[in-house]
Amino acid sequence: MTSDSDDALNWDGDEDASLARPAPVKREKIAAETPAPVIADRVEGPSQDAAPLGDDRAEEEDERAPLSTAMLLITGVVGGVYLLYSIGWVVGGLRLKPLANFFVADEMFVPWFVLAVAAPALWFLATWVLTRGRASWVRASLLLLGVVLLVPWPFVTVGVIGA
Repeated sequence: MTSDSDDALNWDGDEDASLARPAPVKREKIAAETPAPVIADRVEGPSQDAAPLGDDRAEEEDERAPLSTAMLLITGVVGGVYLLYSIGWVVGGLRLKPLANFFVADEMFVPWFVLAVAAPALWFLATWVLTRGRASWVRASLLLLGVVLLVPWPFVTVGVIGA
């Protein structure tokens, strides 16, 4: 049995032109091919061939540019920091619970503890959704603002070992 080293890198049918990806269609090209609407003297109502109003918006959302490399890096790093913050709130809050029982009942401590643990994830989600159409620097600055505001102070001051 003989084998050629190039055979391992090729599959039967690699040269088939029907398997090639189609070229992406530019939006300007479609707009240039579409005839301009004719304005009539009388308006009787919506025509049958008129497109629904939401179609253009759906096409624009599908064609939105992907995130840049820097924005992906910032988002990933800040998302990791927020995950560590949530873990820090869990550890710090559990270390703080015996002391908090002197001042407040469990019915008051638990909801705020859960909210403190969820706050970094909620901040990340709110920033992601509310800055959807904005510039990248706005999203990055709000994410970094959350890094400053959501520091798990019980973990930072007491730590894992405690005082």
